[in-house]
Amino acid sequence: MSKVIVVTSGKGGVGKTTSAAALSAGLAKRGFKTCVIDFDVGLRNLDMIMGCERRVVFDFINVIQGDAKLKQALIKDRRLDNLSILPTSQTRDKEALTQEGVEKVLNELREEFDYIVCDSPAGIERGAQMAMYFADEAVVVTNPEVSSVRDSDRMLGLLNSKTARAERGDGSAVPAHLLLTRYDPKRIEDGEMMTVEDVLEILAIPLLGVIPESPAVLRASNVGVPVVLGDSSRAATAYEEAVGRLIGEQTEVRIEAESRPGLFQRLFKRTA
Repeated sequence: MSKVIVVTSGKGGVGKTTSAAALSAGLAKRGFKTCVIDFDVGLRNLDMIMGCERRVVFDFINVIQGDAKLKQALIKDRRLDNLSILPTSQTRDKEALTQEGVEKVLNELREEFDYIVCDSPAGIERGAQMAMYFADEAVVVTNPEVSSVRDSDRMLGLLNSKTARAERGDGSAVPAHLLLTRYDPKRIEDGEMMTVEDVLEILAIPLLGVIPESPAVLRASNVGVPVVLGDSSRAATAYEEAVGRLIGEQTEVRIEAESRPGLFQRLFKRTA
């Protein structure tokens, strides 16, 4: 049975599209037939990160509005046979995303793909809500910074209330996983970032992975190659391990040493 996974965040610039590209490529590397969709109408970037921007003829909105068939808009990745990209429009308005249209496209994709990864725009506007509405699972991408974590907490509220699963009224919510990106132990030590423990205490969802700050991520995006296909950097390895956990592998999340005490340690010290 196919699975729809939304990659979402409340704040922009946290590495959400980079993560959607890495996770979808990682799933395809493991043999799963995977499609990644760009929901950021008007500000599309997924096609650039996937290295297929010059091959876009039709897009997601063309399919929703009946101007093209789904097979005409899907772009097959040239590195992985079982990976496809569905780009979105750079000129249309986000109102072009209709619930009925999105559902129809996803249902058609479910017949062909094992995993459908939805790259959501940041924030809580229509594109983000459409990206998460039909999701079976969610990956919440967060930086270890107060504003990013607070916005992610808001997204968790939407996942628990504004999705098809939540609206069924049976008490079920979209299972969410935390992907912590741009992790830098030095900045944590200097008090510029939150510890992993602090972030988990606030969001209270399972940790899917911790992606270290790495020039390899920016380099991969600039050349249009998902980082898991580009090199063997620490970031690439962390994404590969996150993919494994996403499909059910039980592996420990490796976190570089933090010398700054976390929330529990500070509270205990204060009480003492």
